[in-house]
Amino acid sequence: MAQVTKDTMIGELLQIDENIAPVLLDIGMHCLGCPSSQMETIAEAAMVHGMEPDALVDRINQFLAK
Repeated sequence: MAQVTKDTMIGELLQIDENIAPVLLDIGMHCLGCPSSQMETIAEAAMVHGMEPDALVDRINQFLAK
């Protein structure tokens, strides 16, 4: 089972499991196709979208555990 941290890049996350995209879109990350978003960490993306980074990491890891 893959696990991510706040330092995991969005591009890396999508390579781990491309099915995570709907989870990210659901929280307002509609820029997944943008090349610059691929180089953002989960923490950076969370802050830009007004989320607590730890909460987002927890949500992603719960999804990946399924």
